[in-house]
Amino acid sequence: MAAFEALFMEFSPRIRAYLLKLTRNNQAAEDLMQETMLAIWRKAGQFDPDRGKASAWIFTIARNIWIDAWRKQKRPAFDPDDPALVPAAEPEAGDMLELKQSGAALHAALKTLPEEQVELIRLSFFEEDSHSTIAARTGLPIGTVKSRIRLAFGRLRTALEEIK
Repeated sequence: MAAFEALFMEFSPRIRAYLLKLTRNNQAAEDLMQETMLAIWRKAGQFDPDRGKASAWIFTIARNIWIDAWRKQKRPAFDPDDPALVPAAEPEAGDMLELKQSGAALHAALKTLPEEQVELIRLSFFEEDSHSTIAARTGLPIGTVKSRIRLAFGRLRTALEEIK
């Protein structure tokens, strides 16, 4: 306790002056100096004289505490009106009806395709497998997978145009 008191008497004015130069605010420098001295008290067991002087260690702690305080101060305030935090608007009834009709038309068009092509489309677009993964799963060459998917799209396009 006596050693810390001596350390406090020796370093607190110097730390306060250093922090005053950084903050340009008397109260902030005083608060950060107190916080620095508490950190030194808590971390005293971590000091290694082989790694450098005690004063360098102490002023490093003071600088890090100042940086932390500065970062907290620079953090933007929470804005509840931020567009990223506003939920998406509910779609209108007409849009929902159109989406439902489009989905039904797609399902009807998929029923016109051979099962093999439906499976390739399901793997590619609903399970999001790559063409090489689909080729490995089905045992088909990758070129065949690509051409069958392209053929399925052509047939889907034709079927959807007929449904409309």
